[in-house]
Amino acid sequence: MLTDLTWYIVLILILSGFIVGFINTLAGGGTIISLSLFMFLGMPPTLANGTNRVAVVMQTLTSSLGFRRHQALDIRKVTILGIPTVIGSLIGTWIAVDIPSSTFEIILAISMIVMLFFVIYKPSRWLSGKESLINKKSSPLLLFIFFLIGIYGGLIYVGVGYYLIAASVLGAGYDLMRANAAKVYIVLLYVPFTLIFFMAHGEVNYQYGLIHGIGNVAGAWIATRFAVNWGVNFVRWVLVVVVVFVILQTFGVVDVREVLKIVTRDA
Repeated sequence: MLTDLTWYIVLILILSGFIVGFINTLAGGGTIISLSLFMFLGMPPTLANGTNRVAVVMQTLTSSLGFRRHQALDIRKVTILGIPTVIGSLIGTWIAVDIPSSTFEIILAISMIVMLFFVIYKPSRWLSGKESLINKKSSPLLLFIFFLIGIYGGLIYVGVGYYLIAASVLGAGYDLMRANAAKVYIVLLYVPFTLIFFMAHGEVNYQYGLIHGIGNVAGAWIATRFAVNWGVNFVRWVLVVVVVFVILQTFGVVDVREVLKIVTRDA
């Protein structure tokens, strides 16, 4: 049963939204907090997944505008990369999968461990862009990779930001900050379509989604300023910290829901 919207639940939704917006703009993986919170408050997983996308739209719109204002977002090229991602997300949203969520979590954790290794071991690949790739026309292979990422994003969403960052750095030649800008803009392009799907199936709680979105907007706005003013090395270390946390969460070393229980009990 869904928890009533008391003042402290509203406060928790806004504060958690701020943290999620900040994390998602600089790295990704903050959705784990959102989904854990919504399910802890009584939402079934599908409703939590749909409700979360309300805040994601608000968050990515804010951060995209911020990155664009600071000239960190290459609208033309990223839009081209976003088109196959949108198409993939539409397919992914409609695909029914029988693979258990625990299997997906293990796959996600393994992929993040690999990514963490490269972020730490080969920092130069993430901290500086490659003009030769940036100025190069997007290859069919790169467009196909973004299409596959779109399918994953439509199906699960959790962790899609890591794949978008990796493809934007290694495939499109962006440095880590511009890759973050590309990531949030591409998510902005495809998430509204998946949100419409959840809305059509009655799997969105608008009250919780909009209140959570208020915090997301604030966190995204501040994170954009941090990313631009502090540079790509700051973004890299935020990414490292978040990836480590998500890995620990996936393998049960830490549990967001247990923290939420303590917070709500104290409130």
